[in-house]
Amino acid sequence: MTDIDEMKARYLTQVDAAQDLDALEAVRVAALGKKGAISEQLKTLGKMSPEERQTQGPIIQGARGAVADAIQARKDALERAALDAQLAGERIDMSLPAPVAPAGSVHPVAQVMDELAEIFADLGFAVATGPEIETDWYNFTALNIPETHPARAEHDTFYTAENGPDGTPMVLRTHTSPVQIRTMTSQKPPIRIIAPGRTYRSDSDATHTPMFHQVEGLVIDRGIHMGHLKWTLETFVKAFFERDDIVLRLRPSYFPFTEPSAEVDVGFSVENGKRVIGGDPEGPNGGWLEILGSGMVHPKVTSACGLDPEEYQGFAFGCGIDRLAMLKYGMDDLRAFFDGDLRWLKHYGFSTLDIPTLSTGVGA
Repeated sequence: MTDIDEMKARYLTQVDAAQDLDALEAVRVAALGKKGAISEQLKTLGKMSPEERQTQGPIIQGARGAVADAIQARKDALERAALDAQLAGERIDMSLPAPVAPAGSVHPVAQVMDELAEIFADLGFAVATGPEIETDWYNFTALNIPETHPARAEHDTFYTAENGPDGTPMVLRTHTSPVQIRTMTSQKPPIRIIAPGRTYRSDSDATHTPMFHQVEGLVIDRGIHMGHLKWTLETFVKAFFERDDIVLRLRPSYFPFTEPSAEVDVGFSVENGKRVIGGDPEGPNGGWLEILGSGMVHPKVTSACGLDPEEYQGFAFGCGIDRLAMLKYGMDDLRAFFDGDLRWLKHYGFSTLDIPTLSTGVGA
């Protein structure tokens, strides 16, 4: 037997004797590593004569191949044995009683949606819904949003790959305002609705996510004016935050679908080192937070829905549901709403018995 054959036999014996992957790796390095015994023999081929190389080459290559194949086979066997042992240890006796699962919880977004529905139902509003994939007409055109508006750009809006049946571009709705359009085109005034739901925009950071939740409100009737809007918002915010010392501030603004338009700020104060909604916003520890946008429905929007703006007026408002939940319940990062972290849900989630009612409190 040649030295190569003896070397091959020795390493094959060591491979068979390896009891774990670490031992097998040590054999591989000793035999086939960069400075392994068989690898060193391969390096000698360059110094041999053609005749010697023709004779010794196949022997060395054969030894290398045999050891490599044996190592791979042994590795597969060891990994299979380890998996079998793991599966045997994790076996579950299905005849045993199931362990008691931890109680589930209501997500803060779902809870706030229920709170909003309860508050506005008391004010005579119905809840309206609509599709999340909308036509360009419902999402932009009917809302008096011009073709050149930045909101129509792809860096802000998700467009679908295919257009609608009539060739109209389709988008993931950027707000729940299309529900207002669908309501105005499908029923006659008086109209009092809120439209909560998921919306989508191309944005992501600590206070923005590509998918978020929004609620919008709409009132259409004869003789509606800004006074009705301000009273409705004050009543809503006081009921939602469950404080009577809420102060609102309406600042002139611009939205294509309302005229006049107003941003709505709510006063806050610092109590026990924490910022809370309510109190004196003009005090030493007070200030203002923007919470929603609002305004009187633009006559062009009313006309686009087949209603006479000379006869019917209305107001609309909208705000982020996730933002409301953060303000009321003390979250500081919007991204955690969508991580599915059970620890976060256990901390901020609500019991299924925490049903919002105006009699016991919407935040009970």
